[in-house]
Amino acid sequence: MALNRRARVRKNMKYSEHGTNHNHAHDHGHGHVHHHGVQSRNTLLIALVLTLGFSLVEAVTGWWSGSLALLGDAGHMVTDATALGMAALAAWFAKRPPSERHSYGFARAEVMAALLNALIMVAVVAAIAVAAVQRFSAAQPINGEAVAIVAALGLAINIAVALILSRGEKTLNSRAALLHVMGDLLGSVAALISGVVVSYTGWTPIDPILSLFICALILHSSLGLLREALHTLMEGVPLGISLPEVGRAMSGVEGVNSVHDLHIWSLSGDRAALSAHVLIADMGQWEKVLSRLREMLGRCHGIQHITLQPEPVSKIIHFTSHIMPPGQ
Repeated sequence: MALNRRARVRKNMKYSEHGTNHNHAHDHGHGHVHHHGVQSRNTLLIALVLTLGFSLVEAVTGWWSGSLALLGDAGHMVTDATALGMAALAAWFAKRPPSERHSYGFARAEVMAALLNALIMVAVVAAIAVAAVQRFSAAQPINGEAVAIVAALGLAINIAVALILSRGEKTLNSRAALLHVMGDLLGSVAALISGVVVSYTGWTPIDPILSLFICALILHSSLGLLREALHTLMEGVPLGISLPEVGRAMSGVEGVNSVHDLHIWSLSGDRAALSAHVLIADMGQWEKVLSRLREMLGRCHGIQHITLQPEPVSKIIHFTSHIMPPGQ
């Protein structure tokens, strides 16, 4: 058994050293990238204009009225405008075709933007949380009526922007932008409630209390997005795909003896790639086996970028027989 394992390891080393001489079968699906990149970029630009315009209104009103909730929502919208700008730039960059130095293209630009946006949201949440805690020991007067009116307008703007983004392409980048907008939407709700409560009761602690509640919700979503972006950049198996299950499914395809050196990773938030060595008994049936594998991987696991290398079972047996000592 130990000799068999050593033979298998030596075989894998041999094939990795001479991989350029092997017959690789590729299946690429890049035709949709350009159209989706333009659509995503235009959607993000519209959201950017709406968000940046109203953030100025909220900032001025929040400073004049003394509302931390409204200032926090204005801060969210400013960071959202920055996030949307980065997302639009990343969407434009991601539609660039592959080159000699970047053979996979630039789809990872959107993942980088999503990572940066998630980090910005964590920083914004921390800043607002600190300010909210300070408000408990040093309460400030708040103009409830002004806060309520501007918050209601901000809520309408955020709903419109959220609808625009939710109807666009569902990439990791657009989801990060939508997370920022949903944070603003919740902030507008908090500011509206705060304005109404202060107007009718004069109870100002409601303002920092709601700010902390919204911070907790946004932090939870931001950390989830941060985890997913880091997972993608670290070449992790895409969330929702089980590498062992894919290996078993491939081994169960008619004509496949076994599968090894299986790797699955994300090219971007919504595109997965796979490479593997496939052992088959009859090399003459490889085209049919390849077609079955492609169909199964696309239908069952949504994997379209596939690189498979066939290996005959007879070669493995022959190689092992030379490694085994005589009489074994």
